[in-house]
Amino acid sequence: MFWAWARVVGGVGLLAVLLWQVGGGPFLAGVRLIDAPALAAALVIGVLTTVCAAWRWSLVAGGLGVRLPLATAVAHCYRAVFLNATLPGGVLGDVHRAVRHGRDAGDVSRGIRAVVWERAAGQVVLVGVALVVLAAFPSPVRQYLPVAAALLVAGGLVVVLLARVLPNGGGSRWATGLRTAVADVRSGLLARRTWFGVLVASAVMVAGHLATFLVAARTAGSDAPLSRLLPLTLLALLAMGLPLNVAGFGPREGVAAWVFGAAGLSAAEGVATATVYGALVLVASLPGAAVLLARRRRIPVAAREAASGGGC
Repeated sequence: MFWAWARVVGGVGLLAVLLWQVGGGPFLAGVRLIDAPALAAALVIGVLTTVCAAWRWSLVAGGLGVRLPLATAVAHCYRAVFLNATLPGGVLGDVHRAVRHGRDAGDVSRGIRAVVWERAAGQVVLVGVALVVLAAFPSPVRQYLPVAAALLVAGGLVVVLLARVLPNGGGSRWATGLRTAVADVRSGLLARRTWFGVLVASAVMVAGHLATFLVAARTAGSDAPLSRLLPLTLLALLAMGLPLNVAGFGPREGVAAWVFGAAGLSAAEGVATATVYGALVLVASLPGAAVLLARRRRIPVAAREAASGGGC
């Protein structure tokens, strides 16, 4: 409960600082500039990224031994995206789909682990793409890339060493947890039947999110070349992984304001771009609201049938 409130307070605090620094103009301007072509592009890209997310989740879940049909995964992912975009923290939708799938499959632990690992795979691919793009194009963080890359490599080596040493270290909770994690990664992510699909789905999702951000930048009025915008939008996309937001707003706008300003554009342009992106993502997630409403309508019907003995 404490961390849930801390995330909300952190997101509100970030938004308050932004409003104090740049005012409410960029937020309102971003919303006013949204047009029909931008909304159509967001909806189309949203279908692609959501189906890829569902495919990745289905692959990982199947590798862990919990069956998940693609159509079911798509519906759950749309609902999760909508909840993530409208509720504080940005992860409640994923928590909901993890627990729901685990209950449906009869194994809540594996259901939760499937979502954790498929989301982790997406973050790994995102970081990999970020390192390549930020190394190829100029950005405010280019000088820090060697240090960041060294830390990531060191962290990966530590994880590999722990995976080799601790599994044979007895039955402690840490050793048991690490053994489970290693087994999950081998069967859910690195198995022959899953790794390529997980990689492709994650790469397409990153490309889709970046495309939406670039559409948002153009919609917000930015005329900077793509080679300049791409690393900036990627940094804002990385910031979305921080669970300190209110309905998706917070770190994304803060980082966008900083990197756009540091790159010689303007903080207001960064805030407007991030605001448009948030609105486009919300529109693209609206099929998830339909999934929620459909489930609400099915539950009373099922309850009435159960009360009447399920007869026709």
